[in-house]
Amino acid sequence: WHYQMSPHDTHDWDTVQSPVLLDARVDGKPRKLVSVAARNGYFFTVDRVTGEHIVTTRYGSHTNWASGLNAKGAPTPAPEKEAIVPGALVSPAAGATTNWQPPAYSPDTGLFYTQEDNAFNMLYLTDPDPRGSMGLGGKMRVEVGSGGKFLTAINPVTGKVVWRRPYPNPSGGGGIGFLATAGGLLFGGDGSGNFVAYDASAGKPLWHTRIGTISNAPQTYQFDGKQHVLIATGDMLWAFALY
Repeated sequence: WHYQMSPHDTHDWDTVQSPVLLDARVDGKPRKLVSVAARNGYFFTVDRVTGEHIVTTRYGSHTNWASGLNAKGAPTPAPEKEAIVPGALVSPAAGATTNWQPPAYSPDTGLFYTQEDNAFNMLYLTDPDPRGSMGLGGKMRVEVGSGGKFLTAINPVTGKVVWRRPYPNPSGGGGIGFLATAGGLLFGGDGSGNFVAYDASAGKPLWHTRIGTISNAPQTYQFDGKQHVLIATGDMLWAFALY
């Protein structure tokens, strides 16, 4: 089976997000699901055995490129958000609502965690002759601002955003992926050089350390009976022990 998240893409998406496999109850019945927070600002959950559509919701606060959903739960592009001569204001921007950064899922909280970037592009049509504006030609995009960047927690069964935690520097980089642990913690960066442990239920920061620009998603391992969390900045690895 296959599930198409959008009939076609018009905003130059060039990477695929990491899906999350999870088991949950839908309408009181146990289901094997797969969820993804897509670059285009929409969140999808389908049955990973049958491909049946479960839910589609918009998780990008300012995502506006689609006019709605079709009968299969895929977003329908809005014609007025295509490139035009005076410019069309479109969110997300070319960097997408989320990018390569892996999300996380906690079976204890039942929440899916992802970054959310609400940047805007102006899309200009620079060649109104359709012979010159085919494909990627005849168009120009200019990033013009942001509606904020967040660590966002989503209920994957309903698709509803449960909470958003704003990054301290909206103009800084986004998150670098997340790690949820059985101890009720969620580890990730905040886009400003800080490595943070959040309360996985409510998103409240519990601990942080400033180590610089983080370049990978956190990982965890056990050594000598202690749990460690590993993170990288550039060419340096940092290991923190949990006591």
